[in-house]
Amino acid sequence: MKMADLARDIARGDSSALPQEALLEWIVQQRWFSSKQRDVREFNVLDLFVLSDTEPVVAIVIAEARFGAGTHDLYQVPLGVRPQSSGWDEGVIDVSAGDVLYDALTDEAADALLVEHFAAGTALERPRGCVNFYRHGGADAPGGLLRARAMGAEQSNSSIVLNDRAVLKVFRRIQPGINPELEMLRFLADHDFANIAALIGWYGYSGELMDATLGVMQRYVAGARDGWELALDALSAPDAGFLDRLGALGAVTGRMHSVLASDSSDPDFAPEEPTLETLSLLSATLDEQIEQLWGELPHEAAALAPIADRGEQVRDHLQLLSHVGVGGRMIRVHGDYHLGQTVQADSEWIILDFEGEPARPLVERRRKRSPLRDVAGMLRSFSYAAAAVSLLRGAQAPEGWEETARERFLDGYMSEVDPTILPVGHAAVAKLIAIFELERAIYELRYELDNRPDWVGIPVACIERLLDTMPA
Repeated sequence: MKMADLARDIARGDSSALPQEALLEWIVQQRWFSSKQRDVREFNVLDLFVLSDTEPVVAIVIAEARFGAGTHDLYQVPLGVRPQSSGWDEGVIDVSAGDVLYDALTDEAADALLVEHFAAGTALERPRGCVNFYRHGGADAPGGLLRARAMGAEQSNSSIVLNDRAVLKVFRRIQPGINPELEMLRFLADHDFANIAALIGWYGYSGELMDATLGVMQRYVAGARDGWELALDALSAPDAGFLDRLGALGAVTGRMHSVLASDSSDPDFAPEEPTLETLSLLSATLDEQIEQLWGELPHEAAALAPIADRGEQVRDHLQLLSHVGVGGRMIRVHGDYHLGQTVQADSEWIILDFEGEPARPLVERRRKRSPLRDVAGMLRSFSYAAAAVSLLRGAQAPEGWEETARERFLDGYMSEVDPTILPVGHAAVAKLIAIFELERAIYELRYELDNRPDWVGIPVACIERLLDTMPA
């Protein structure tokens, strides 16, 4: 059958054939589009890499959204084209004369093509750059692809489960440099840390635009239960066994940090002594965030009353980072650590999603920090679970549950972590954890104000508690 114009032109690698207005309209409506509060001044397709030039035509597009003041974001958009007569109706972007343009990740045939390129180690070359597919340590990509399904409703990326054997995570917003997800997985795998979903491969772009990671493929963890859901289940129908398992999660976390601090020969991972300059930079960044957030707080909101006039006190406490960081060491950390980034399978904890906080610049996500920042993130997750169970399940957390969860996790953590990467003494460790919990609660407050106003009371309670108990 003769191809319609769009399919034929895309198969030839002609990016000018794409309906840019329709593509932009579709992109800005996606959950992974990160700049919904800004107007796109200009939209351009910068490059196009053909994966298949026969039906379905499949291509990887690199697109640019430009905003005011010279700022821009880059996005990866895998596209598929099928004849309109095929009746294709998944992820439709545009219907033109005889063709349907759609999100290729909704199409098992397109997903199979991606897997084939991983297996073959393909290099797709264009005048301005190249897309390369790699396998890690000789790992095999899943062959004979029969089934593909989307995994959850993710905010910043798209993950596809392939034959219940592998998961392909496609990074939608791309930034120059190696993505921390790939960098951390490779390091942990190469240093024999077993509590991750094994890395199978990755693909990336290199060329005039930048060098960037486009996606990673990992082993699918069959039968896994999400840590957040396990916590809610345990709180809804009290399960002391879950609290016992938090000790094991703490131990796994301690081993992870010890491994991340174990190679002084790798400059990207070698532990570093905190300097006054790095601590002051962090303090200044937090100071700016606090000033902006407290300046925008709806002070009349009853839920904010306990902290509405305490911005200066928050700033004073966080400035302690410039003084109490000495004694510990700065290492690469998970960066966005909470129960939802863990699963349990066959009684083993597996840690996921090493990308860091996707809204932050990549260079910031790769920055070395105190390992206790991850610890504080997990402790805040226990607090969230204890509070959210009433909102989500209509149940009440048993008295003392959060305190016990914190104790079990910290006991397990301290039993396994390399003590040389922590400040000396229990008091110094506890103080630094409290400061990082306060930092995390500020982040949570911003998120809840923007997305879930009914949940604002959770970070507010943490901020109030820490301000009332943390010594100045």
